[in-house]
Amino acid sequence: MLKLISHRGNINGKFEGFENNPNYIDTAIGQGFDVEVDIRFTKGNFYLGHDYAQYQIDEEWLEERKDKLWIHCKNHKALEVLDGTDYNYFWHHDDDVTITSHGYIWAHPKIEPLKNSIAVIPESNNWNVKDCLGVCSDNIIKWKHSGYSYNE
Repeated sequence: MLKLISHRGNINGKFEGFENNPNYIDTAIGQGFDVEVDIRFTKGNFYLGHDYAQYQIDEEWLEERKDKLWIHCKNHKALEVLDGTDYNYFWHHDDDVTITSHGYIWAHPKIEPLKNSIAVIPESNNWNVKDCLGVCSDNIIKWKHSGYSYNE
């Protein structure tokens, strides 16, 4: 079963103006997808946002969605605060791969997916995902309708 993960809430194309917006994320979750989110911890608060702390959220927001979130820690403090929790989180900057706190191999979009990994934006290079555990994509709806098996 291929796990289908929306990249920052995107479902049917990349819409940077909406990425990491809590409502946008909830829309993707509401359609049955997991979501990769970018999170920061600064000044005692959690924030969603890829390049900067954009949308303040609280731990209750995370807790209510934790079974659907793949949390990309964007600063060291976020990693430190989430360390030891049961959230599925990871840190990477430009590494080829990293391991999430739940033991998944998360492959950087610049490398061909590894066996049993989560392939990130594999369609940008037309990479084969047949041996992957999941796909994280801006066009995740296309993966849902592509004929691959998936979890809803």
